[in-house]
Amino acid sequence: MSRMPRNVPVLARWLALLLPLALLGGAIGSQFIGGLVPCEMCVWQRWPHLGAILVALLAFFVRGRRQVAALVLLAALLIAISGAIGVYHAGTEYHWWQGITKCTAPAKPGSPMEMLNAALRAPIIRCDVPQWTMFGISLAGYNALLSLGGAVVIALLATRRAVR
Repeated sequence: MSRMPRNVPVLARWLALLLPLALLGGAIGSQFIGGLVPCEMCVWQRWPHLGAILVALLAFFVRGRRQVAALVLLAALLIAISGAIGVYHAGTEYHWWQGITKCTAPAKPGSPMEMLNAALRAPIIRCDVPQWTMFGISLAGYNALLSLGGAVVIALLATRRAVR
């Protein structure tokens, strides 16, 4: 019979930090290196990952198994929220349902004519059309799969008791 390693909370902390860091890094990299322009729902998925990173970092500085577990579970919840937004976004892309946003380019301050010209020059990024897919799965779909699956693994690891 295999024994659970004593450092399970450490593994949960590292996963709670590295998973959203990798997913957020991939999203930002696809934007600034890959040239993909995020739509409104793409940006929505980034905020919970940023929160998860901050909470997971905090989990490295607190003492006590319960405090660490609570922070890691909060990070897992934030990761799952990003995954849920990813499910909603992917469903919108696959036209399973209609999205609640009109995904438009943000207006920049200035005169009405300057704002109109800026809006006309800005790329039109629609939330219901994936900019990139691999094996028929969009970036939102991959975020949903990785975030939801990762959140479950992190939560399981964080709530396990170490075998002595």
